[in-house]
Amino acid sequence: MKTTEIVLSAMIFTGLIFSVFLVTTKTHVSFGTSSNVQNFMSMTEEQRIQAALNMTQDEKQVIMNKFSKQNSTVYENMSDSTMQPKPQPLMGNFIDAGDGFHKAEGIAKVIDLTDGRTFLRLENLKTTNGPDLYVYLSTGKEASDIVNLGRLKGNIGNQNYEIPIGTDLSNHNTVLIWCKAFSTLFGSAKLTF
Repeated sequence: MKTTEIVLSAMIFTGLIFSVFLVTTKTHVSFGTSSNVQNFMSMTEEQRIQAALNMTQDEKQVIMNKFSKQNSTVYENMSDSTMQPKPQPLMGNFIDAGDGFHKAEGIAKVIDLTDGRTFLRLENLKTTNGPDLYVYLSTGKEASDIVNLGRLKGNIGNQNYEIPIGTDLSNHNTVLIWCKAFSTLFGSAKLTF
């Protein structure tokens, strides 16, 4: 009877240890397959940011490669009749991130409307596509001091983003195409007269 009690106690103890191990162990999901990339994109933005923190560089590259093969084209108009003419608009040309993979070209310019609103217009934009791309106004090429203008509407074409009232464009004078999930620069444009 004592042997049975010892074996039973050992089994219960082993089961408890295993249960504690399962509860405290973080699950790591591999993103090497297409369905896992879809799972990544079905997560909330915060979940993607957290998942990205636990990914290997190879897993991030799989997702980036998948997105780079997909294009989204947007052609928004900006009516000349609503624009305030400026002799020299604030503008800049996009340049690549410099890593050989994240590319960007096109023009960024600031347009004041007759109703008092100000827009950032991206013209002839063509950038590598990626997950969670945003348009930021920044103080430099890092996304540390930014004005978030919203998600990139498409990686190709012409698009408009309203600039919040009170934004100091002499300070936030660099446009970034930024992947929020992977904290990665895709391209930038320095705004000058």
